[in-house]
Amino acid sequence: MKLPTRLINNDLSDDTNVPQLRRLSAFGFFKKYPIFLLAFGPPIFRPLKGVDITRGQVDIWGVFQVGLIVLVAIPASIRMGVAGSITIPVQIRPILKLAFYLGILFMLSTVYSTNRLTTVAYSICYFLTLICMVELIVQVYRNPPNWMQSLYQLRLLAFCLFILVILTLFYNSGLVLNFEEARVRLLGGGIAPIPIICPIITIISAHSFLHNLESRVRSTFFIIVGLAGTMSARSRGSEVALLVALTLVVMFWAMSSRRMMYVFISGLILIIFIALGLVEVIGADRIWNIFNRGENVSGIASASGRTYIWSFVLRYCIYHPWGMGYVAGFRTIFRNYYSLGMPVVVSSIGNAHNSYVQVLADAGWLALTVYLMMIARIVFIGWRAARGSSLKSLEYGCAPSHVMACALALLIFCLVCGITGADFVVPMRASYYFQNIIIAIILGAHARALIVVRTMSRSTNGSYSGQQRFIGLR
Repeated sequence: MKLPTRLINNDLSDDTNVPQLRRLSAFGFFKKYPIFLLAFGPPIFRPLKGVDITRGQVDIWGVFQVGLIVLVAIPASIRMGVAGSITIPVQIRPILKLAFYLGILFMLSTVYSTNRLTTVAYSICYFLTLICMVELIVQVYRNPPNWMQSLYQLRLLAFCLFILVILTLFYNSGLVLNFEEARVRLLGGGIAPIPIICPIITIISAHSFLHNLESRVRSTFFIIVGLAGTMSARSRGSEVALLVALTLVVMFWAMSSRRMMYVFISGLILIIFIALGLVEVIGADRIWNIFNRGENVSGIASASGRTYIWSFVLRYCIYHPWGMGYVAGFRTIFRNYYSLGMPVVVSSIGNAHNSYVQVLADAGWLALTVYLMMIARIVFIGWRAARGSSLKSLEYGCAPSHVMACALALLIFCLVCGITGADFVVPMRASYYFQNIIIAIILGAHARALIVVRTMSRSTNGSYSGQQRFIGLR
């Protein structure tokens, strides 16, 4: 995807002497950073009911899924294996340690998993994904990409997946549509998660529009496409998460200058008055019915039945603090639990419909603690980098504050959306790869920023501060 000239001139700072990183063609970018190809899926053209690996069901699409992560991870492992040394900043190393410890807990859950083969398989996929992330961080430490281009390529993949879903809609609508009573939802099936990819398109495009990083026409087009796709999915969790992420994008844009802050405050006041006027004209009841799509109060209070699942997991883990076993445990234990009183067949539910509850079910309270600590550290790094003004004077692509602000908004979207969906922590799911790629961008961009700060500090005073220490892993 070709980046516009205005991005090259205005993305980083007003200093014309700031070195610019060369942008690559789409093919060259994916060849150099193949981890981004994981976001493509691959698309799975299978019926919505899918297959259950815990029952020994495997098809050609599952082979493609495993094959993609293997094709990306094995070369990454070889490149790191033959490297003379691997250098990782001290600030990044604790996060990678937590990710490694979490994987160990998932692997140890094989001991008590109800389907050990499935747990081992998913644990291996977890470590393969972690290898891809570490390899990207190590690679960009010395040879960084154009960071805005990395976000645009992520948007390009999401847009291509959305087009593929639309084409499938005319070819075989049953693969991508969900029919629920009087509602029709374009969820994307195994081809692409529409509630995830369309908000990602919107967030990146809105950020680019506000900072004038590309043609306003192009940004507007992608914003409309993203919003249309999000509305067609009719997912409240995705819509709420998108609203939170867009609010964060606008807030970071407003903090860039006093003038922008005045515009933000004025716009916020205007939106409040418009909202009050709409409530007065349309009526609060009709607006609420539009938002909840006619669902009754009990359905909303139970998050469409999700709270029954969460309470079951919590009760189970109180007596079994080590959890059920990575991925396979929940599927096999929960399908035998029929006293929930839910209007759907319990045996067809494959995950906890909550990323955090899913981690708890996978490997218990210790795993959930490690996961939350890891996520908190990543958000803290992204927040500090997004608010840091010193990064604006660094070389192009070296984690400028507004680029990190966009990546942080994407991560916040995934974390908020993870309250109602577990695919963000289940390997071989597109949502899982999107979240991990976003995390890799944040950590990689931050690592690159640290080495530039270190170089600048060394050239000015020849000393290193404690915050700029690095560690070499040989």
